[in-house]
Amino acid sequence: MYEKYLEQLEEAGKIHNLKERSINCYKNYVSYFLKYQNKNPEELTCQDVRTFLLAKKEEGLKATTLNLYNSAIRFFYRNVLHILWDDITVPRMILEHKLPTVLTASEIDRLLSAVDDIKYKAMFAIMYSSGMRVSEVIHLHYDDISRTNMTIHVRETKGRIDRYTILSQKNLDLLTEYWYKCGRPKDILFPSSWPGGYLDIASVNQFFKKSAKLAGINRHVSSHACRHSFASHLFENGTDIKYIQSLLGHVDPRSTDVYLHVSNKTLLGIRSPFDNPEGGES
Repeated sequence: MYEKYLEQLEEAGKIHNLKERSINCYKNYVSYFLKYQNKNPEELTCQDVRTFLLAKKEEGLKATTLNLYNSAIRFFYRNVLHILWDDITVPRMILEHKLPTVLTASEIDRLLSAVDDIKYKAMFAIMYSSGMRVSEVIHLHYDDISRTNMTIHVRETKGRIDRYTILSQKNLDLLTEYWYKCGRPKDILFPSSWPGGYLDIASVNQFFKKSAKLAGINRHVSSHACRHSFASHLFENGTDIKYIQSLLGHVDPRSTDVYLHVSNKTLLGIRSPFDNPEGGES
């Protein structure tokens, strides 16, 4: 019933140079919306979107997910249906900015020790030692690893801005062990066993959570905690926040400033005025 509209949505995504993953997500979100409303798409209004999002909120969906629906449906309205979008009727929801989860060095060691699969161990080690996202790691190719410069070329970035990040010697040793044991891949560095393409992000995250549980880490964590830990530990060790921003690929410095709040203040040498020799009483 809605196939032609979804095809037009895919075409619009391609002409806007959206990533294939983004196009597929947009199609899924819009498909859910269209099935929920069960109306002729040409008759849809912004009030229909408002009603849909409020219903989803009542079902317990978080603001981040609801804003993804918002983005997909707005793109569909503007580029396929050519309906004027009303940000007052359908505003983006205010997000809760929680501090990122940071693992200790000991927890990182326990996590890696709990991983028996050399492929996943190498991937998790890259996430921590180089500060890479899981989506960036699964898209690595053999030629992205430079032994000469001890760097990793990161191509499939969130903001589509290529960057270089550091390559740890310990991680290089682990990668070398993996490479020899797992068929010496020359193209995709971490190919899927079937059909030989890129690994699925969800399956990698699922394996990470399983490994964290085996390591006795009872907090709610995802693979992104490795990236957060990389940045926080660098900052605690005295690395300038601007260099950390560059290694993480943050365009907005405010994205990196969050690590000012999660780092161990005692390691930074910050002392409470209450502990001054004069005392804290007036």
